[in-house]
Amino acid sequence: MAIVRYDPFRDLVTTQQDFSRLFNEFFPRRVSGEEVSTYTWAPAIDIYEKGGALVLQADLPGVDPKDVEIRIEDGTLYLKGERKKGKEVKEENYHRVERCYGSFARSFSLPASIDEAKIKAEYKDGQLTLTMPKREEARPKTIKISPVTAA
Repeated sequence: MAIVRYDPFRDLVTTQQDFSRLFNEFFPRRVSGEEVSTYTWAPAIDIYEKGGALVLQADLPGVDPKDVEIRIEDGTLYLKGERKKGKEVKEENYHRVERCYGSFARSFSLPASIDEAKIKAEYKDGQLTLTMPKREEARPKTIKISPVTAA
């Protein structure tokens, strides 16, 4: 039996290689070497409340509004679309590709207080804004206190 010298970093290097392989399988864009021009992406989204409504803003620069689908089903808002790559430049002529292209899909659970029939969508300067008003009965009400008169 041969004597093998213990190397405390051997397992660390193997683990690092395993993580690198796993990371590259899930995220095909590589830091070194050839970069992949398309991979799964999701637009950045903000959701906030304003004036009795829930507002969703999605950053969709370069996405044609005709390529975006918005639907509500069983209290869930679905946002799907695609950012298409321009065809004016051939793929072999690119020096660097950092922008993301391809399909995206996001979904959000909506509170029961949203009036689905009154949702409005606007698209301006690459930003989609959905305004989702609350139902009248779900809005906060102010109750005035009446002074009690002594009898």
